[in-house]
This record gives sequence, structure tokens and C-alpha cells, in this order.
Amino acid sequence: MALTYHLQVVNLLAALLLLISFAMLSQRRIVNLVTLFAWQGAALSASTAIVAWSTGQHHLYWSAGLTLLLKVIVMPWFFYRLVRQLDVNRDVEAMLNIPTTMLIGIALVIFAFNLALPISQMSGTVTRSTLGIAMACVLLAFLMMITRRKAITQVIGFLAMENSLFFAATSATYGMPLVVEMGVALDVLVGVFVLGIFFFQIRETFDSLDLRHMEKLKER
Repeated sequence: MALTYHLQVVNLLAALLLLISFAMLSQRRIVNLVTLFAWQGAALSASTAIVAWSTGQHHLYWSAGLTLLLKVIVMPWFFYRLVRQLDVNRDVEAMLNIPTTMLIGIALVIFAFNLALPISQMSGTVTRSTLGIAMACVLLAFLMMITRRKAITQVIGFLAMENSLFFAATSATYGMPLVVEMGVALDVLVGVFVLGIFFFQIRETFDSLDLRHMEKLKER
């Protein structure tokens, strides 16, 4: 009965992750997008900790702690500073309007659930029922990346997709080995700081973070 209760909480957090993914997809302000990313990290951390408690996979406690530290505290703080220093706290430009984007997102969710169904039936984990939601979140994050023009929002979309991939790994196989997870976390952290420097270079060169300006560059 206790395990069933834990699974219900995990399913609830999975549904919350899906709702946050749709909210990020429709969000047009960068500060609010960063806040949603932090909430996504918090839900992912809580879900991972509950899975660790209910299944005895103790390495997942470290994963939950890393997610809490990096995705809820360090990276949002870094993005808030970038938004303030670059003065990009304004509406985010997108290539598609919100209704069209949301309709595409719904279609991707349906596709993800149908794709995950045979995979979840082969999985032996107790969290296999959340695999469809995890794959849907991956596709929604990818959609956010390709429909945004600002560099900072594309990076947040990439990090949201990484969150969703980790949630999918937790659903299918109880996560990756701890050494691999720590290596990935370090790579992502370093990459974010390097991209922060890259943002300043783009702003100084083009006076904008719109990646369409990169298309004007030509070989000399």
C-alpha cells in the first residue's frame, strides 16, 4: 500500500512536469521561463527522491541532490543574473504563435504516448507508467528550442530537454550510474557558464540575442 502511495505521488509529479513543459512552451517572458525551469527542476528532484525511497536505489538520492543544487539553485540564479545584466527581460520572440505551438505540442504528446507504450510494457521498473510523460516532455522541450529565436531561451529549452531525458531514464531503468550522472552534471554546468560568456559576445556584436543575426555572418 505504501508503494502504491509513492507511485501516486510520482505520477502526480510526472503530470506536473508535463504541465510545466506546456507552460514553458507558451511562455513569452524570459524571467518567467527561468522560474518555470526552476520549478521543473524541483519537481524532478522530488520525483527522483521518492523513487529512491520507494525502491531502495540509493544512488538516486545523489541524483536528486545534484538536480536540486544545479537546476533549482545555481542555474536559475545564473540565468537571472544574465537576464538582468543583458537587459533582456522582455517578451520572447517566437517563430510560431501560441495556439499553433500548443496544437503541435498536443500532437507530440499523443505521439509520445503511443511510442512509449510498447517500451513501457517491456520495462521492469515500477515507474514505467511515467515513461510516456517523460518522452512527451522531451519532445515539448525540443519544440521550444526550434521555435524560439533568442539564444538564452534555446539554452533553457536544451536544459529542459536534459531534465526530461533524465526523468525518462529514471522511469525506464532507475537512472544512470552515479559516475555518469555526475559527469553529465559537470558537463552541463560548464557548458552553461561558457554559453553565458557567448551570450555577452553576441550582445556586444549584434546588440541583440536574436540568433537570426548569426545568419548574416559570412566567411572571409
